[in-house]
Amino acid sequence: MKKVYIETYGCQMNVNDTEVIFSILADAGYERTEIMEEADIIMANTCSVRDNAEQRIWGRIEQFAFQRKSRPGTIVGIVGCMAERLKEKLLDSHKVDLVAGPDSYRTLPDLIASITPDHPAINVMLSHEETYGDINPVRIDKNGVSAFISIMRGCNNVCTYCVVPYTRGAERSRDPRTIIREACDVFSRGYKEVTLLGQNVDSYLWKDPEGDVTFARLLEMVAKISPDLRVRFSTSHPKDISDEVIETMGRYENICENIHFPVQSGSDRMLEKMRRRYTREWYLSRVKKIRSVMPECGITTDVIAGFCSETEEDHKQTLSIMREVGYDYAFMFQYSERPGTIAAKNFPDDVPPEVKTRRLNEIIALQNELSLESNRREIGKIHKVLVEGPSKRNPDELCGRASNNKMCVFPDKTHKVGDYVMVKVLSCTSATLLCELAQ
Repeated sequence: MKKVYIETYGCQMNVNDTEVIFSILADAGYERTEIMEEADIIMANTCSVRDNAEQRIWGRIEQFAFQRKSRPGTIVGIVGCMAERLKEKLLDSHKVDLVAGPDSYRTLPDLIASITPDHPAINVMLSHEETYGDINPVRIDKNGVSAFISIMRGCNNVCTYCVVPYTRGAERSRDPRTIIREACDVFSRGYKEVTLLGQNVDSYLWKDPEGDVTFARLLEMVAKISPDLRVRFSTSHPKDISDEVIETMGRYENICENIHFPVQSGSDRMLEKMRRRYTREWYLSRVKKIRSVMPECGITTDVIAGFCSETEEDHKQTLSIMREVGYDYAFMFQYSERPGTIAAKNFPDDVPPEVKTRRLNEIIALQNELSLESNRREIGKIHKVLVEGPSKRNPDELCGRASNNKMCVFPDKTHKVGDYVMVKVLSCTSATLLCELAQ
């Protein structure tokens, strides 16, 4: 039986895609391995959202090529967003035998079978229908506690800086019956948490003669599987999150009170140029609604420093909205132009690199302060934590996340992975809540 090794880069959706690929290849007679040196097929599941992610993968391709040279017959493949975006360049490098885009994974067994030393295989066709809804993913998580479930694919927003619509195609929602079936399956196998994934989960919509299923309705359906099954989701687009979604979260204790809510910029001028389709005022009104229903809800975000023509005043507006919201955590990046996007075609990348770096450092420094302030507000509170495993620093401590997604660490030798535990927060760092078992 031939063995397959896959490295996964980028977001949670790529992790779920890797699980889908392993399932498809297992049905075709291939075996998964975590040891690259013993694999017959070596693949990277890639991300093109930021330039540094692509550069890392080019470096790994060199390592893969060494394996192919030292072990003749070894196949090297690139799948995912980078495969879609850089298909010709990847094949021209002569270090890759296989290039497969995000909608072509069902064809991987045939593509692999067709490869010869002189003829690589490629399929990067995008689809308007493919959701892999009938595939039962092979779970690759280490703890057996949390599972990712893709509820939709693609994106219709076409933000000017973003390459996703061009690499993952148009938005399409998955049949809710297959989502519920998958969630029930993982729960029956001992998983205690599912994360519903999509580029923009709030726009999920399944049209059905018996009644359309919105994202709020889907959330409720998954939550009703069992009160012992936690439900998370990512990512919310500020322009689409509805009162119904927020109120549904407030009604069900097992829907975690945490929303990833990318702001990107605090400047209306930048938001318009980014084609985000909301204003600063609208964004803050949604935050106000979230906190009126769930005062303790954790809110995290994405921030871009140095987008095209960004001024010091625009930058200050970003810093001020960060302070106003008080984010728990943020993913922070300086703008990198992505070929083929609206921004690359129409807007000069005119903020000097040293200015981008300085602004990003200011954003990071502020967020570190905000994260510490947010965690200090937790001291004295009691949280229900889902145990994920031992602490990385101390094997006598366990760690797990509260509903608001904050990581809790606590001494405990009685509970095990997958247990729910009540803990009391004693102190904190900017990244972690230091706790004890609640009496």
